[in-house]
Amino acid sequence: MKKISIFNKIDKPLLIMCILYNIIGIIMVLSASSVSAVLKYDQSPYYFFIRQTAFVVVSYFIGFFIVLRFPLKKYKRYLPIALIGVLGLLIYLIIYGELVNSARSWIDFKSFSLQPSEFAKTVLIIYMAIFYGEYSKKKNGKYSFFIPLGYAIIVFLLVILQPDLGTGLILAGIVFFTFLAIPFEGNQIIKLIKVISGTVAVCGLVFILSGTDFLTDTQKSRLTFKSPCTRYTEDTGYQVCNGFIAINNGGLFGKGLGNSTQKYLYLPEAHTDFIFPIMVEELGLFVGVLFILGYLFILYRIIKIAKESVLLRNSIICYGIAIYLFLHIIVNFCGILALIPLTGVPVPFLSYGGSFTMNLILCMFIVQRVCVENKISQGKIEISKI
Repeated sequence: MKKISIFNKIDKPLLIMCILYNIIGIIMVLSASSVSAVLKYDQSPYYFFIRQTAFVVVSYFIGFFIVLRFPLKKYKRYLPIALIGVLGLLIYLIIYGELVNSARSWIDFKSFSLQPSEFAKTVLIIYMAIFYGEYSKKKNGKYSFFIPLGYAIIVFLLVILQPDLGTGLILAGIVFFTFLAIPFEGNQIIKLIKVISGTVAVCGLVFILSGTDFLTDTQKSRLTFKSPCTRYTEDTGYQVCNGFIAINNGGLFGKGLGNSTQKYLYLPEAHTDFIFPIMVEELGLFVGVLFILGYLFILYRIIKIAKESVLLRNSIICYGIAIYLFLHIIVNFCGILALIPLTGVPVPFLSYGGSFTMNLILCMFIVQRVCVENKISQGKIEISKI
């Protein structure tokens, strides 16, 4: 049996694109956050840059030396711990979480903050992949294939109660579209539609009977998202309009790296939700379009790996991660372009954020592990050291 290095069996174009995007992201975080770090947070101009670099480096270290070497079949052994852990952390936030930016979404560890709902996305994808990867091999009850959906609904409700509607909708989208990627029989699709419709109706009824508002005042204000520059004195109008100004200022080739004017506190979170307009302002619309095309290439590589997977489990993992990536891209871009309400969803590889950055990078290494196992199944080879 021939021995090969794991590195020789990964998808190198995907790895190169991820590394390139992370490097661009770190540079843009430095540029977009340098002003607010000093004026708003009373920190060094390199504060967010150093932290983001640390998140990326740690994530790649874990990815290369743990995730890439860990067989996907062993995930089942640790899945119950992950499922219980996610629920435990989300319940802890509801009871003991501190209110930050109108939501109880982060656990403060002083040196960094953990956002459990980000990792819940990956846990849900893996749970669905393992469950449905084995579903056809077992004799199951009439509605047993909805078991993961029940867990997803609980997670969704706990996230909504934080309240974090943006993340909750992303979670719901990941579960729904991943379901559609699973090859169910025709009658099961009908059952799926009935169960989802019933669940939505029950959840709506619970919120109505509870006597509480489903949306906070801040979330209600975001529902008015059209014509932001005519509502400049409103929070949502102010932010989105300044995003428009940043994009317009950049023109085709930009004002030059570091030369953004909108990052001077015109955009409150220039290094997170609105980092793409800052990027276009400094580097130009041409680079912005190339960046979007790069996202499409990354999604193409992930879907290609999914299609090459022999095991349904591995295929679902890749499709789920592709959906996760796509939803973040489309929701953020549509939000900053006033096509949908602004939800505060970060941009993959570009926005600042510890939990989101680490979870996304580890997801990319899970995809790489799928690629490695695909190539192992294609020939008699044995994996040696990286």
